[in-house]
Amino acid sequence: MQIERYIDHTLLKPTATPKAIRQLCSEAREFNFFAVCVNSCNVALAKEELKGSMVKIAAVIGFPLGAMSTEAKLCEAQFCVDHGADEIDMVINVGWLKFGEYGLVKDEIAKIKQAIAPMKLKVIIETCYLTAEEKKIASMLVVEGKADFVKTSTGFGSGGATFEDVELIKRVIQDKIKIKASGGIKDKITAKRYLDMGVSRLGTSSGIAIVKETNP
Repeated sequence: MQIERYIDHTLLKPTATPKAIRQLCSEAREFNFFAVCVNSCNVALAKEELKGSMVKIAAVIGFPLGAMSTEAKLCEAQFCVDHGADEIDMVINVGWLKFGEYGLVKDEIAKIKQAIAPMKLKVIIETCYLTAEEKKIASMLVVEGKADFVKTSTGFGSGGATFEDVELIKRVIQDKIKIKASGGIKDKITAKRYLDMGVSRLGTSSGIAIVKETNP
C-alpha cells in the first residue's frame, strides 16, 4: 500500500508563513503525497511551488467555522479555483444543521459543487459537534448535494476523526461518495486502520512521520 498517495499534507494554522507553505510543498514533492491542503490565501503560492509535480492542491473554504454566508463561501471557492486549486474542502454551517435547516445545508453544498465542477468537493461536517443522528443527516445531505467526499473534521474543533464516526458515515453513504478522515491522525497504525475501513483520503499534518514509519 502506497500510504502516501492517500495523504493530503496539511498546513492550516493561522501562523503559517509563506516560508512554511514552501516547505510544505517541498515535502509533498519529496514524499509524493496526493495533495497539499492550504488556506485560500496560500493557493497561488502552492501552485507556483508545485509546478510540474503530480501533487494536487486542496483549498479549504469557510474554514474553520463554516458560519460564513453561502455567498462568501462561493466567492472563496471561485477564488481558489481561479488561482490553481484542484479540490475544495468546505465546512458546512453547523448551526443550520443543528437547527434543522437541512434544505439550506444541502443547497449550499450543491451550489458550491456546481460552481467548481468538475473539480472535487469535500464537505467537512465537523463530527465533534454532532449527535449520532446529526452525523447521519449531515452525511446524507452531502450525498444529496452531490459532493464527492464526506470529511470528518477541520482539526480545529473539540475532536477529530474517530473509527466509530467513519463506520457510521459508511453505513449512511454506502458507496455513493468517498470519505476523508481528518483530525488526530498521527501514526501508521491509525492511518492504516482508516484505509482498511475504506477511507479514500487522510488529512494530516503528520504525513512525514506516518510515511517514515511505514517505510523505515
